[in-house]
Amino acid sequence: MTTKTTPHWINGQIITPKEGRFADVFNPATGLVTSHVPLASTNDVDTAVSAAAAAWPAWAATTPLRRSRVMFKFKNLLEEHADEIAKIISLEHGKVLADAAAEFQRGLENVEFACGAPQFLKGEFSENVGTDVDSYSMRQPVGVCAGITPFNFPAMVPMWMFPLAIVCGNTFVLKPSERVPTTSIYLARLLKEAGLPDGVFNVVHGDKEAVDALLHHPKVKAISFVGSTPIAKYIHATANANGKRVQALGGAKNHMLVMPDADLDMTADALMGAAYGAAGERCMAISVAVAVGDKVADELVAKLTPKVKSIIIADGMNAKAEMGPLITAQHRDKVRGYIDSGVEQGAKIPVDGRALNTPEGGFFLAGTLFDHVKPDMTLYCEEFFGPVLCLERVKTYREAVDLINAHEYGNGTAIFTRDGSAARAFVSEIEVGMVGINAPIPVPMAFHSFGGWKSSIFGDHAIYGPEGVRFYTRIKTVTARWPNKVSSGAEFVMPTGR
Repeated sequence: MTTKTTPHWINGQIITPKEGRFADVFNPATGLVTSHVPLASTNDVDTAVSAAAAAWPAWAATTPLRRSRVMFKFKNLLEEHADEIAKIISLEHGKVLADAAAEFQRGLENVEFACGAPQFLKGEFSENVGTDVDSYSMRQPVGVCAGITPFNFPAMVPMWMFPLAIVCGNTFVLKPSERVPTTSIYLARLLKEAGLPDGVFNVVHGDKEAVDALLHHPKVKAISFVGSTPIAKYIHATANANGKRVQALGGAKNHMLVMPDADLDMTADALMGAAYGAAGERCMAISVAVAVGDKVADELVAKLTPKVKSIIIADGMNAKAEMGPLITAQHRDKVRGYIDSGVEQGAKIPVDGRALNTPEGGFFLAGTLFDHVKPDMTLYCEEFFGPVLCLERVKTYREAVDLINAHEYGNGTAIFTRDGSAARAFVSEIEVGMVGINAPIPVPMAFHSFGGWKSSIFGDHAIYGPEGVRFYTRIKTVTARWPNKVSSGAEFVMPTGR
């Protein structure tokens, strides 16, 4: 049986290299290779960027209304093919089919927001800022933009980027994770069917060589990235050094603060989905529960333990599955290593996922629950993207806030409480970019913006929503005077409104 090759998409065409470097693509539920993906060379990236650069002048000159109509058609096509896209996501990433469908829906919402380009690209106008002088602003595209996206959201994260970039008048080169390459090609086909001109959207697969080629290419004007913090730092520094705009979203270690008055049944259910959904491979996963008081902690552990042990682990395409595999065997082993370190460093382990049965053949690891985790433990300090929930005990609300604020990351957090004043204080005092109140995964809707604080983001702009519009456009302000009098001579002072 011949293994298929997932191609690049350049200038509206399928490009399948016959030689060069290739990587295997796996079905994580079986451990079997399902396809090969080409790893783009610097020349391949240059071809894609050159196509985007050639397409940009005409696309930038296209009215926002016409760009928006293309996006409306794309949205309709996405809705028609939603089930097929969810299946592709599940097969290549491993997440359960219902979660894949939910990921797709959150990406689609960003396409819906992008359809409003004629409204959000309007500038401002001030009449008579001075006598016979008017001032107005406009937002104009930046040029060729690039996106570098992670394996855990093959549809949603790319759709955080390219729909908005494109309706703002830019062209785009997407470098998706080589672990999950098929979804991006499917989206490219639908964009072409929707009427997007060739060259406006391009896809190149690859590894560090492709990333570096984008970071150094003089025709790339802006870079969007989602991934780990070490790579985000590298992307940010390198792109900045090459004069590019950059938004680089990094890692996370998201805490849920559980107050003594919280509904613990609701809290336990929320933690199950937030910690073990998608096998913990989410940048907004809750990986640390912070319980105020031993009574709360003991009750929470008692409620969570049987739930974690009973998670239905199976191929994501199985309708009964609640959790699928991890992305690769190497990543599964890395997560096991963090569990090992937690045990070695003295944390209690009410549920040990290493000892539970999992399906044969795939990259599976059962859920793990730790208790009595301390701030100096490796599994508390570092992000590792796995089905592991750590419980940390504190005595007071203030101790909990100080603990969360002291962490390197500031991506997302949540508080579970019935006390409105405590929730309000938490929102004000916590040094984290996205906050949930009795909501465990506070990912903003598409008409807001997504972004953490501290080592969870590098760059001045959050992603998608109004911040995305500002990132993918440059403001230009015009001061205009149409005099109806004869010149009164030169003036050598700073102009003022008069």
